[in-house]
Amino acid sequence: MVSIKESVLSGYIKLLRPREWIKNIFLFIPLFFAGKAFAPSYLFDLAGGFFCFSLVASGIYILNDIRDLNSDRNHPVKRNRPLASGLIPKNPAIVIMILLWVLGLTFGYLLKEKFGFILSIYWALNLAYSFGLKNISILDILMVSAGFVLRVKAGGAITSIYITTWLIIMIFLLSLIMAIAKRRDDFLIKLDSGIEIRKAGKGYNLDFLNTMLGLISGITIMAYLMYTISPEVMARHNSYRLYYTCIFVIAGILRYLQITFVEKESGSPTQVLYKDRFIQICILLWVLSFYFILYAPDIQLFPE
Repeated sequence: MVSIKESVLSGYIKLLRPREWIKNIFLFIPLFFAGKAFAPSYLFDLAGGFFCFSLVASGIYILNDIRDLNSDRNHPVKRNRPLASGLIPKNPAIVIMILLWVLGLTFGYLLKEKFGFILSIYWALNLAYSFGLKNISILDILMVSAGFVLRVKAGGAITSIYITTWLIIMIFLLSLIMAIAKRRDDFLIKLDSGIEIRKAGKGYNLDFLNTMLGLISGITIMAYLMYTISPEVMARHNSYRLYYTCIFVIAGILRYLQITFVEKESGSPTQVLYKDRFIQICILLWVLSFYFILYAPDIQLFPE
């Protein structure tokens, strides 16, 4: 049997939501696309950036849990969170939240001033989101997507790597798909339970969410195709074969849409990433294809 102390300790760990830290891998994206993924000095700095972002993000998660305490108690999944379930008291959670922010932002500025500045913007953006902007339809999903863009910009700031406009567009669109799918899942819960999960949900209905999801998915696929055949990108990577990677992107997006529309399990994009083998394989093959194109051009894996 699990003791009370072990249960509380587990609750404090869940309060930080370490499983969500996987989102901070976006800091490594500029390094990968620059063809420098195995440079030790860059990796060390990025690991520090990952740590700082994770601390600040965990503080934001705690703030959201505090702010959404009442609504989370009515949510079929979120009611099991440490604060909503009553496992962790509110006051200790506030202390931990402040400590996480102080440590994350301090180390961020010590790591690199520009990185610390971007991390501060991320923190301020999420504060504004938590204290009201998340209640404004459309703006709520745009702000979530902006958070992923800031992660990529932060990764570029640490490594001083130039980030192309195409990469920013792709990250923004891809994260927008996940944000819309999550809102759709919330709306389905509302239809089943009659409980409004988010105030911003009043500005959405199923037809609108379905239309947005289909529209943004189509734009994302087209943007990626345009990216792979862009003369600037082909010249930068010294290869015209980037378009071969489109198949994995298209397959991954289609699978995510299947999870959203058919299986109705898009409530947590992170859980989808951890559990869905199809998407994991798509990501793996996409990474491998880029690896052979960028890092092993002499290996003729792809036909002329």
